Amino acid sequence: MHEIYLAGGCFWGTEHYLKQIEGVVDTETGFANGRTPNPTYEEVYTDQTGYAETVRVRFDERRISLRFLVELFFHAIDPTSLNRQGHDEGTRYRTGVYYTSEADRRVIESVFAEEQKKCDKPLAVELEPLQNFYPASEFHQDYLDQHPDGYCHLPWELFRFAKEASRARV
Repeated sequence: MHEIYLAGGCFWGTEHYLKQIEGVVDTETGFANGRTPNPTYEEVYTDQTGYAETVRVRFDERRISLRFLVELFFHAIDPTSLNRQGHDEGTRYRTGVYYTSEADRRVIESVFAEEQKKCDKPLAVELEPLQNFYPASEFHQDYLDQHPDGYCHLPWELFRFAKEASRARV
């Protein structure tokens, strides 16, 4: 299994989107790259901790490549929006890709370069090594599975897109 950490705005929708992708084995919502140990959702919500709502993604590289996973991630975000996705605003909703190996960084950088060519403004997506990650409480795990009518900044058609795109690629 391979791991990558993806911040795509509110982690409820981001997690649900990523779970639809063929080859994603496990997801966990949490908080990445902040300043305080063991933050709570309420603390992160103040935008004073430096954390981004993030999803840890474990995936099977025999079924999906890191490159394709990051490409699909870009379909779910507005890559030029700083600290905002949909109606959600604040530094906790910033977008980012947080890696744990230099080999991953090189792959991700090439995807960023391709995505930048599609945009007329600079990308506002962080690309940084993972400094820390703390899981969110159980309430925030698999939120949209537990609350199918719950809030989500992503359009529902995007979930179908993720499922179909990954199956077509495999």
